[in-house]
Amino acid sequence: MPIVYSSEASFDQDTAEGTIIVDFYADWCGPCKMIAPVLEEIANEHEDITIVKLNVDENMAVAQKHGVRAIPTLLVMKNGEEADRKAGFMPKQQFLDWVKAA
Repeated sequence: MPIVYSSEASFDQDTAEGTIIVDFYADWCGPCKMIAPVLEEIANEHEDITIVKLNVDENMAVAQKHGVRAIPTLLVMKNGEEADRKAGFMPKQQFLDWVKAA
């Protein structure tokens, strides 16, 4: 499933249904760049998980609404509701275990 690049205008719709991993990121963030290939692999291998990326520099209101204070902040959302969150990089299998447990 392709990665969805969200915005303030589309965020609620982009995260409304199913299991979503939201990646709050910035282009200048080193750990954000490290996690990007992991998210791409998950998007390509797991049809049941949608990856939604939100650039915090361009969409500050959404980041503030969700209490994002550090990047990358990753949320697991299930049917529009936040199930869990973490900040920082994690390896792919740890990431998948976290999503399934949320």
